[in-house]
Amino acid sequence: MAQSKRWWALVALSLSFLVVGLDSYVLTTALPTLSAKLGATTSQLQWITDSYTLAMAALLLPAGKLGDRLGRRKTLLAGLLLFGVASVVTSQVHTTGELIAMRAVMGAGAAIIMPLTMSVLPVLFPADADRRRAVAVITMCAMLGLPLGPLLAGWMLTHFAWGSVFLINGPVVAVSLIGVACFLPESKAPASPRLDWPGALLSAAGLTAVIYAVIDQPEDGWSARVIAALAGGLVLLAACTLWLRRAKDPLIDLRLLTHRAFGWGSAAFAVVSFAMSGTLFTLTPYLQIVHGADAQRTGAELLPMIGALLVSAAVINNLAARLNIGWTIAAGMAICCAGLGVLTRAGDGTGYWVVALALAVFGLGLGLALPLAADSVLATLPPAQTGAGSALSRALQQIAVALSPAVLGSVLASGYRHGLPATAPAAARGSVAGAYATGNRPLIATAGHAYAHGMALAAMVTIAVLAVGAVLTIAFLPSAPSSTPSPDRRDGSRGTGDGIDHHGDGASDHALLLGDAERGAVQRGGGAEPDQPALLPRLTQTKRDRLGHPVRGD
Repeated sequence: MAQSKRWWALVALSLSFLVVGLDSYVLTTALPTLSAKLGATTSQLQWITDSYTLAMAALLLPAGKLGDRLGRRKTLLAGLLLFGVASVVTSQVHTTGELIAMRAVMGAGAAIIMPLTMSVLPVLFPADADRRRAVAVITMCAMLGLPLGPLLAGWMLTHFAWGSVFLINGPVVAVSLIGVACFLPESKAPASPRLDWPGALLSAAGLTAVIYAVIDQPEDGWSARVIAALAGGLVLLAACTLWLRRAKDPLIDLRLLTHRAFGWGSAAFAVVSFAMSGTLFTLTPYLQIVHGADAQRTGAELLPMIGALLVSAAVINNLAARLNIGWTIAAGMAICCAGLGVLTRAGDGTGYWVVALALAVFGLGLGLALPLAADSVLATLPPAQTGAGSALSRALQQIAVALSPAVLGSVLASGYRHGLPATAPAAARGSVAGAYATGNRPLIATAGHAYAHGMALAAMVTIAVLAVGAVLTIAFLPSAPSSTPSPDRRDGSRGTGDGIDHHGDGASDHALLLGDAERGAVQRGGGAEPDQPALLPRLTQTKRDRLGHPVRGD
């Protein structure tokens, strides 16, 4: 496959990631308008968001496995089409119930897009340096949705009907569909085992129940419903684990988690995602309520973080081959801690410059940690399991992202209420927005200070989580990712059907790129030299060392 086509394919894949991130932040900006136009209650607004999250969590693992089995390009096209059509239909609904239902359909499309977009990168870019660059580009595009979402949504809501915010997805999806169809080669597992339906159902039900409990707990507390959902979800996930350990063709090979680069790379990715989601969750009300920024200005005020992330991700991409991956990711976490330390100095009377500096430093850390953590996961996956493995890593991230507002929101709420006088009205104790709505200037000043105090406490908890993550990353994440041994080859024998062969003399060592068979299979780059040719004329021409990794034939 020509190099130019690979990079055009990356553009299409980046757009698919961008549209998912863009949609999430657009919706957050549009929620107040939806409440006014549709008469949605607070509970219904929560379900507009949660139906999307729960559908995505439920379908991540089955979607990744389906991509490996049926073809990743084909499955990704289906996901993009589903997401795009659902977005257009969503723009035309008239009731809150219809909107909740269509958001769930959009979540199903996102569940396909997220793991499949990442899973094709090792196939598309077999050389380590190219794959790292591709992961960095994907990460940067995903982050662009953060400022673009509020900016676009604010403008659209000012000039058009509320449904227009969902039409934003249409053109982006259309361009991505054309690019994926034209430039992305088909790839799938060399063997195509049947889908593990019991594993898929158990994992979907378990993840849905656990994430539902995590989402609902801050609102309902430890109610009987929350406890039942959490306990039931954990039981289902335990049953799923037992099933996957015994199944002949499991939905997910749990032994992936025992591989240090995959397991700890996924953990590092989840920890940084926890920190990023929690920081944005606590910071957005501070900017919008305490500092009085509207949605568009909020998006603009997040630009220092995005700009710093783009710079650090670009720089680290050029140096990654010479750096210790574990130490670099840990350094990124430490820089994020420094940014959050600056954020603790923000108060109701401080200027925006404190937040801007904190976001810039935090963004530098994100740019170091996020792309390398994602790449360390991809670099270890056997070609036959890139879809399922990417889905597993994304599922862990989804749990972390769901936990973040629950944990940090509780810390924030506790610190906020502690800073209010005992005589404060219930509306003010319920939220900082309620305090500002009273119009009582002394109470507003106190509430602003109390919210800044609660935000600082949440930042300190996040610093602690990142610090523990950094120590564990240094201790356990390998300095450079290595390919994951196939479950069928732990004894050194040649197996079949897993897409990788560590003795290197079989076609199963190569990702099956349909359409490239005449010119040679595209080699996976887990252990290849950075300048290793991507296309091999014949499989038998590749020399390998005793571990099965390609070596130069000088």
